[in-house]
Amino acid sequence: MPTRVKDLLSRPAVTCTATATLTGAARLMTDAGIGSAVVTEEGKVVGILTERDLLRAAAAGAPGDDAVSAWMTANPDVLSPDEEVGAAWQSLTHHHYRHLPVVDGSELVGVVSLRDLVRIARVRPPDEAGTDAPPGLEGVIVAETELGDVRGEEGFFHYRQYSAIDLASKCALEDVWYLLFFGAIPGSAERADFDARVRGMRNLPSGLRDQLPALAAAGAPLGILRSAVSILGSELDWKPILDLDHDELVEQALRLCAVVPTILAAAWNLGRGAPVIEPRPDLGATENYLWMLDGIEPTAARARAVERYQILTIDHGFNASTFTARVIASTGADLAAAVCGAIGALSGPLHGGAPSRALAMLDEIGSPERANLWLRAAVERGDRVMGFGHRVYKTDDPRSVFLRDVAGSLGGSLADFAAKVERTAVDVLAELKPGRRLYTNVEFYAGVVMSSCGIAREMFTPTFASSRVIGWTAHVLEQAAHNRLIRPAARYVGPSAPQPLPRTTAS
Repeated sequence: MPTRVKDLLSRPAVTCTATATLTGAARLMTDAGIGSAVVTEEGKVVGILTERDLLRAAAAGAPGDDAVSAWMTANPDVLSPDEEVGAAWQSLTHHHYRHLPVVDGSELVGVVSLRDLVRIARVRPPDEAGTDAPPGLEGVIVAETELGDVRGEEGFFHYRQYSAIDLASKCALEDVWYLLFFGAIPGSAERADFDARVRGMRNLPSGLRDQLPALAAAGAPLGILRSAVSILGSELDWKPILDLDHDELVEQALRLCAVVPTILAAAWNLGRGAPVIEPRPDLGATENYLWMLDGIEPTAARARAVERYQILTIDHGFNASTFTARVIASTGADLAAAVCGAIGALSGPLHGGAPSRALAMLDEIGSPERANLWLRAAVERGDRVMGFGHRVYKTDDPRSVFLRDVAGSLGGSLADFAAKVERTAVDVLAELKPGRRLYTNVEFYAGVVMSSCGIAREMFTPTFASSRVIGWTAHVLEQAAHNRLIRPAARYVGPSAPQPLPRTTAS
């Protein structure tokens, strides 16, 4: 018998009026232990306020006495208690909702959430197929995290409730690194101690150093990094995560994040026949990385531009590489294994490999006058326009908007050309793909910024990895703290009848 909404809804629903304050509604939700409040007028559902709405209000600096009506989702979809869970699933995931009111006739009887659906999926008998999920797991909640969130409809993302854009504007990479690992922005004394701790971890261990030349002769920087991380874990005898306490795992994670830029820079230099440039303990993380790439101490403008890019790419929700790292960590494997898997996922051009491809597209276009015809031809052929569109964002990617300004501040013809192509591409895509809200993503202006700062195209995705490793390891730490083996199900769609073995002449 199919599961219906009434079998899994949370009741009674927490309710409030549209004129209630955010503080009052938040208190009701906290007291009830539920993540939403249904907004009613004369018994009718007129809106819903969720934890995500409260977070959005907090990020905007809204006062606690703001009315709920200013932040709620008005006129939300509702479900009938007799509907099958598939209807709830489709409505929640299609609209990127997390909660929906359940109404019997005109009476509000409860709320259903994605968490309720996940709970039902977990208690199904092992021989019964689980709830169908959309292709690519889009919109499916697979874990809980305190590290950050991406809200695609709003064009907003954060690290531990701090706007990532604000962090990139005002903080150093080390501040955000500390925030992800330890839960707070460091004070001056904490920051000094942290700097001293991680700067002492930048040097390559001797065994890895000896093997890097052979690795560099056989591969590109990101592939070398994957092999080097595996060698590092082996040389340092990293035990399975399951066998480590929290402090031991933190120490390993800090060491790995500190040495990854050194590995990348060394691989780059060895690959082009140049000597390895040693890290400098007197430089910050980004300055040191740029120094190790070419032996030239970067200008403040160059270092700050790249640092801002790195801060924006430390974490970004449950992207493919982060999910990969957490799946591997959930098995209890060692930290090196989890990060090697994440690097493998990042190497795909649909994930971290797009910045250089976006620049290659600009090269092909050549001039602003050719942009319209080139882009129309590409879309009509069904080609992917690199640097445009995102699985989560349905409006401007805030990272791209921010990096557009960073690129503009650096000056040069490339930034101006990219801005003109962007405007043309948005118009062409709106015309040829109506209903698809396609804007630039982080990769489009990331390539412009890194190129303007003198970073070779071969190092674009490795530079992404130099900061994303902080996010990967922060997620591994979180997974290890509350671990459950990640083991989803697949729906078998092959032949339904038993298949006889083919007749052979073998005895």
